[in-house]
Formats: sequence, C-alpha cells, structure tokens
Amino acid sequence: MLTPSSNTTLEPVTTAMIADIPEASAHFGRFRVTEIALSGKALAQFDDSEILRSAELLSHAKVQSIGWNGTSSGWLGFDADERLCRRITEATGIPACTSVLALNEIFDITGVKRFAMVTPYLDEVQEAIIRNYSASGLQCVAERHLRKQDNYSFSEVSADEIRRMVREVAQEKPQAITIFCTNLRGAPLVEELEREIGIPIYDTISTVVWKSLKQAGADTRRIKGWGSLFRDVA
Repeated sequence: MLTPSSNTTLEPVTTAMIADIPEASAHFGRFRVTEIALSGKALAQFDDSEILRSAELLSHAKVQSIGWNGTSSGWLGFDADERLCRRITEATGIPACTSVLALNEIFDITGVKRFAMVTPYLDEVQEAIIRNYSASGLQCVAERHLRKQDNYSFSEVSADEIRRMVREVAQEKPQAITIFCTNLRGAPLVEELEREIGIPIYDTISTVVWKSLKQAGADTRRIKGWGSLFRDVA
C-alpha cells in the first residue's frame, strides 16, 4: 500500500481487515501528503515521480499487488490513477490498483449510477470529485463534506460525525454510499451502518484492499464483519 505521509488510519484498518486471511500481509510505503486542496502546492504532492519511488521500494518486498491507498484521482481525474497504475507496473512488474479505480469497478459491477458521498474535503475539492463522476455518467444524488484541508485532521473526525453524514445522505435513497477518504475512520462502521440503512457502503480503504487481494489471488469473501463489499461483489 502506498500511503499519504500524514495518514494514521489506513494502516491499522488495512491490517485489521485482512486478519481473517492469515497468509496475507500488508506492507506500506509513505510519500509526502499533508493537505488536500486544489492549489498548485497541494496538487504537486501527487506527482508520479515520488509515488513511483515508494512503489519501487515496496517491490523489494516481492509483493503481489501495489495499491495507491488514496483518493486523489477523485479531483485530479481518473486518468491520473490509470496512468499511475501503468507506470508502477512498467517500473516494477507488479499489478497495481487504487482506491478510486477499485470503487469505480465496484460501481460498474453492481450497476450503480446514483450514489451518495461522504468526505472531509473542502468545497472546491468536493465539487471537482462530483464533476468527474458526472462526466463518467454517475450522478451524486447526495453529499456531505466537512470543509477540512489538513490531511491529519481527517483522522480526528469522530465515528458519530461519520455516522451522521452517512445517515443524512441515505435519506436520498442512493444505490450506494461511498465514504471517500482513506484517512476517515469509516470502514469499521460500515457493517453496522449497512444493517441500519439497508444501502451498500463502499469505504475507499476497503475498496483498495478488495482489489489488492483479488490481484494477489485471495478470496475476498473470507473477510468478515467489514461490509457487503466483501460478501457480495465478485
């Protein structure tokens, strides 16, 4: 997993998620990400060259998948992740995936066209994500965001705040809800919230774990207690 340097959530969540697959292990490489915004400085954090250096170091561990555990192509454009995956595989010979491309694949498999989104992001970032999905033919019918910029602060959002946002967007009856940020502690809440609201919830830490395990040849249905994604999406 390629990890934003200021993220404190995805590593423990990923490790806990794969505990039911004892032959699987997760390994992490960090690169500098401290803020999420559309300024030149903030966008420059996602330059492929630094990410590729981290990917090359992870390849030394002979991993079977390299995942970008982040959501930057939501606002940069999905082609940014497609290009990154190609470059990682060209440089390392290892299959690559990302949180957002995995989410998009899940939407395609499950036929989702109307979704809702929960994030901690600024207005401008949220609007860019919605535009990119709209251009791909997917309608965001409800959204909530917290107007935060400091990446570390996303991890401090409480479980109750995440529950509140999910419950509010669920009122618009989307086909699915995405918790769209890998430093929000949403994944551990998915199982309980799906039972409560009856709508699939796809957290972006979960989506890249799902895809990474598939690339490594593991049966994702062995993951229990982390939501319908692992039970229902082949």
